[in-house]
Amino acid sequence: MLGADSVTADSHTRVLLLTRRYSAIILLFRRIEISEPTPSLRLQQALREQLADSVRKPLPPLTRRRVLGRVRFPGKVTAVVGMRRAGKTTFLHQLRQDRLDHGTPRQRLPYISFEDERLAGLEATDLGLLLSSYDREFADADRTATVTWHFDEIQVVPGWERFVRRLLDAERADVLITGSSAALLSREIATALRGRAWQVLIHPFSFEEALRHQGLALPGDPGVLTRRERGRLERALLDWLAAGGFPEAQGLDPASRHQLLRDYVDVAMLRDVVERHDVRNVAALRWLVRHLLGNAGGLFSIEKFHAALKSQGLPIAKDTLHQFLGYLEDCFLVRIVWMESTSERQRMVNPRKAYPVDPGLIPVFDRTGRANLGHALEAAVLVELERRRFEVTYVRTPAGYEVDFLARGAGGEVELIQVSADLTDPATAARESRALAAAGSRFPRARKRLLTLTHEGVSAELPAGTEVQTACEWLLEGAR
Repeated sequence: MLGADSVTADSHTRVLLLTRRYSAIILLFRRIEISEPTPSLRLQQALREQLADSVRKPLPPLTRRRVLGRVRFPGKVTAVVGMRRAGKTTFLHQLRQDRLDHGTPRQRLPYISFEDERLAGLEATDLGLLLSSYDREFADADRTATVTWHFDEIQVVPGWERFVRRLLDAERADVLITGSSAALLSREIATALRGRAWQVLIHPFSFEEALRHQGLALPGDPGVLTRRERGRLERALLDWLAAGGFPEAQGLDPASRHQLLRDYVDVAMLRDVVERHDVRNVAALRWLVRHLLGNAGGLFSIEKFHAALKSQGLPIAKDTLHQFLGYLEDCFLVRIVWMESTSERQRMVNPRKAYPVDPGLIPVFDRTGRANLGHALEAAVLVELERRRFEVTYVRTPAGYEVDFLARGAGGEVELIQVSADLTDPATAARESRALAAAGSRFPRARKRLLTLTHEGVSAELPAGTEVQTACEWLLEGAR
């Protein structure tokens, strides 16, 4: 028979064992409660939160973008492309607002930003969670109604195109996408979506959009202005040519604006070119970028630039420079204008002209210290022609005369456009008009237009058939 002391000892032992066991169980439950959710559950929670936000949060204030031509095409994905920070995301919200104004319920206009850090690691196979999350979040939604999905920066999800094609084929859905410009090139969209994409190009603010963004009144008829109205618009045009049209750059002091635009260029160059194409010779790429942005409208020859790099001790193959130039055009940082020719060989061997996508980039990279109004105006005219969906080349006549742009429209219209900031010098006006006349003999159907900053000093003795127009008038054509 055991003594009292022995019984007491056994009881203490059992209590101690039970206490430890219960403590372990409690600790296990606590670990379960505080542990991270599974990746699938984490992604699903993030997607549901974004879906809820897209319905409940107010749309951001915006300056309406003016896009010529149709934005949507039945049965196709609308792919909004353009330079980084040009306003593609805001344009998506503008399209959502348009649908809301026409009575579409907010829950049928979901918006998902794939740059949300909570969606890091998302893959195409996970995108199905989006549909199940939508069904749970909006269980009372009309399943027969079309849902218009807005996907921002979708290119960060590998294999995204398969999911988008499934949405088009198996669901009652419209799809609009944006992405960093280099990842949503027209040829890549065509390959990924097999002809199911409709591309919409968004450039930085045009002159008209910049005026509206600043709250300035637009003229009823740009061709009929009072002296005071004309002076106000011409001052605004000079400011816009210097500042450019990137939305975030509007209203900044020059130092802050230059820093912001340098950052834009660095991000486009590093993310859209270096990372994406695994560029190793970053030094040569930087030289090329600085040269192109600092010499807007200048004739550019790969051979001459290759020789210049070689003289600076930067060895690089000519083919690599050709690739770099293509990459920079692909990400919309520069726009390339080829010489007009029916011979592909002549086009290839003659210099090209390169312009920045925005005139505000010119003073950031120019080292001459001059205002460069003529080059800024040329860049602005070229980008405006792209907005109006013209195909553009430049013309060099057999006699050596050069016209800045030959623009061809989809309707068959043809224009020869010469850009000159200042025509007060008779010799300059005569040279520009001679070039137009010489090019006009090669293209007799072309409308000949001479664009300048002001009408002051323009000679009345220009050749017949040459129209002189101020840049303000031309840039604001059809603004209302």
